[in-house]
Amino acid sequence: MNIETFREQPIGMFDSGVGGLSVLRAVRSELPNEDVLYLADQAHIPYGPKSKKKIRQFAVEITCFLLERGAKLIVVACNAASAAALHELREMFPSVPIVGMEPAVKPAAERTHTGKVGVLATPTTFAGDLYASVVERFAQHVTIYKSTCPGLVEEIEAGNLDSPKVRGILHEALDPMVEAGIDTVVMGCTHYPFVIPVIDEITGPKVRTIDPAPAVARQIRRLLTERSLLNLGESGGKLHFYTSGDLQAFVELQPKLLGETGEVKQVKWNDRLYLAEQ
Repeated sequence: MNIETFREQPIGMFDSGVGGLSVLRAVRSELPNEDVLYLADQAHIPYGPKSKKKIRQFAVEITCFLLERGAKLIVVACNAASAAALHELREMFPSVPIVGMEPAVKPAAERTHTGKVGVLATPTTFAGDLYASVVERFAQHVTIYKSTCPGLVEEIEAGNLDSPKVRGILHEALDPMVEAGIDTVVMGCTHYPFVIPVIDEITGPKVRTIDPAPAVARQIRRLLTERSLLNLGESGGKLHFYTSGDLQAFVELQPKLLGETGEVKQVKWNDRLYLAEQ
């Protein structure tokens, strides 16, 4: 395959569910000409409480699935999967650029005035070496307040972005942080940006909210540009979706979370991931 043809290959992206659509939204803004394959592994959601070994197995199989369909770059649009599997994926697929999610603790630590930062993430993310490394390198001078927001991922997967339950979960997580004096709160799970309007309402105008998705989209652009893989076409890129969960539910959530739609196909797990009969 020549380089001109390879430029037209899609970006592959995956998450445990619809959370990665927050990253896809940023990619569509930054790289509108790129085709994207997006896989939501909703059969196994949420990844956060699962073991690193199990998440790694899912991540490797999904990456293989996307590469088999021509992906030129892989985006692990899931903090839990990045924490559990990013290092291994890069070792297994050294010729493929792989972009992961990292809690935006560094910019939070650089911008805080009170020296107090809140981080909302899943248990796997907090337990991962990636998070620990970022904190050790960039945030030893700040106090970090953490919350896993139990149940929030499931609410967002159900399309509940401003329900009493969502507000209850967020109040429980954020009220003690605000009382402690945080001035920045970091989204450490790709699902959580969808409830930023509620978060901002709870924390108030003096607390800054950081969504890492735009920075991830810029990193994708840099990597594609360095490797001469940027799609130079002028027509808008196409979106192709796969879900291992409820296909119709995913179809209905697309316009609400992403603002656009694309074809959705069903995938199934049987040790390996495979495309179901349509």
